[in-house]
Amino acid sequence: MSDTEQPVSQFKSKSGLRRVFAAFFYSLDGFRAAWRHEHAFRQELMIAVPGIIVALLLPVSRLEKLVLIASLVLVLIVELLNSAIEAVVDRVSLDRHSLSKNAKDLGSAAVMLSFVLALGTWGVVLYPMFAS
Repeated sequence: MSDTEQPVSQFKSKSGLRRVFAAFFYSLDGFRAAWRHEHAFRQELMIAVPGIIVALLLPVSRLEKLVLIASLVLVLIVELLNSAIEAVVDRVSLDRHSLSKNAKDLGSAAVMLSFVLALGTWGVVLYPMFAS
């Protein structure tokens, strides 16, 4: 293999429509794994689902409903990414290491920021309803 050639993963062999279907089922596997093994994801989902229902029922514009729902979904997305980072760090080594701690702490900080953003978004959208 020359210096310019990239190694090809055996997991990247599918193409076309087969790849799309495979990716869909890999995603379902990811959701199942998150539900089974990630307590934080389950907690956040238990907040997001009722929150989405409330957002749909609120007397606000469609754009505001979208922003409220998107802020909740963003928390779930960031949590999934954080869980993926933690899984990779743990796969590499269970030994305590400052870089492992940094990776996990940075992922946790990203989740916290997405949660603060969601709270702020809900506050800004709902404030006019309760301010009068």
